[in-house]
Amino acid sequence: MILRQGFSPVGIGGDDVYEIEISGTVYRVHVFTTIGESEFIAASPIPNLEYLVVAGGGGGGANSNGTQTGGGGAGGVRSTNTSSGGGGANETLLLASTGLSYTVVVGAGGAGGASGFNNQNGGNSSFGSIIALGGGKGSTVFSGWQPASTGGCGGGAGGGSTAGASGTTNQGFAGGTTVGNTFGSGGGGAGGAAPDNTTGITNSPGGIGISNSITGSAVTYGTGGDGGTNVGAASATANSGDGGNGGISGGAGGSGIVIVRYAI
Repeated sequence: MILRQGFSPVGIGGDDVYEIEISGTVYRVHVFTTIGESEFIAASPIPNLEYLVVAGGGGGGANSNGTQTGGGGAGGVRSTNTSSGGGGANETLLLASTGLSYTVVVGAGGAGGASGFNNQNGGNSSFGSIIALGGGKGSTVFSGWQPASTGGCGGGAGGGSTAGASGTTNQGFAGGTTVGNTFGSGGGGAGGAAPDNTTGITNSPGGIGISNSITGSAVTYGTGGDGGTNVGAASATANSGDGGNGGISGGAGGSGIVIVRYAI
């Protein structure tokens, strides 16, 4: 897209830059999707910058009996225009100075578990001082049972453990707990905790994600991974912040994303 010229404010940076119009107001949107560190430059003052920062999701647990594994917790979500659950406070950023560079980090999804390989938490994402924490890994078998980990959203419990891990306030929710059975639970989501697995079901669902419309269209980010799938789990979608599913081999978590926009 050819961007309009001569408008203030102006920012520089992002893997994709485009404009949208909402109720007569034109916004410029900068989308960062590449894993790792980059920068956003305020080429002129930006009085009201809206942001979405989604961390990488945690990896799903693994076991030869995949029904016992926990799902990975979703990456934490921090946002301007999400008002409930894991979205955090409704506030805009004031970038008052010209020419300042703001560090942007897109977190990787956590690796899923496999035979002889432990799964991992997701990576943090950030825009300047706004930090979303990576999702916690789901419970897995690696030299004995390993518990689920805390994170932006907590990992789900496995059959050899009882408690799901907690999420982080204003970023996400807890993974599910296993009660009275050997079947795993799902990881927490940015929109809600994973349900406890009290009846021994397979494919115990992860917590729900949270919808955000900063791009101009509603997109759901940060859904927790399912627990106890008893299959070779597929990896979560890139740039979703979703947790990986637990299974015979655990699915990797989805990488995060950072999006900013401002009225021009």
